Amino acid sequence: MKKYPLAEEKIRALLNTEPVGRLASIGGDGFPYITPVHFVLLHGQIFIHGLAVGEKLTNIKKDSRVGFEVEKMLGLVHDDKLPCDTNTTYESVIIRGRAALVEDYELKLAVLDAFVAKYAPHHTGRAYPESMLKMTGVIAIDVQSCTGKYYPA
Repeated sequence: MKKYPLAEEKIRALLNTEPVGRLASIGGDGFPYITPVHFVLLHGQIFIHGLAVGEKLTNIKKDSRVGFEVEKMLGLVHDDKLPCDTNTTYESVIIRGRAALVEDYELKLAVLDAFVAKYAPHHTGRAYPESMLKMTGVIAIDVQSCTGKYYPA
C-alpha cells in the first residue's frame, strides 16, 4: 500500500516500542517457518534472543535469508450499514535481511543489556549467570530492506 508509507521516525518508534515481532526463516523442507520473538533494534540491526539451539537457528545456518515483521493494531473501522465492510487501522514494518548467530561475546552482552532495558528495566545493571549466557543464542539481522506502512482511521 504505497499510499500510506510510514515515515522513518515512525518505523524506528514502532521497532523500539512493540514487544513482539515475527521472524520468518526458510525451513529445511522449503516451507517458511514463522515464529513470534522478542527483539531489539540496536546499531541499525534487529537482534533476537532465545535458546542457542532450535529450528530457527538450524534454518538460519542453512539459509541466512529471513523476513521480519512488526505491527501495531490501532483499531477497527466499521461501516455503519455494511456488516462485511470493516477495516483495521495499523502501523507495520516489514524487513528483509540476512541473519546470523552472534559469536562476539561483548556484542552479545550489549544486546542482552538492550533486551533488559526494553523488557525488564528493573534488572538493568545486574550480571548474567554464565550458565545462562552459554545456553542463550543471539541472532543478528542485517537489514537489507525495510518498509513501513500505516492505514489511517
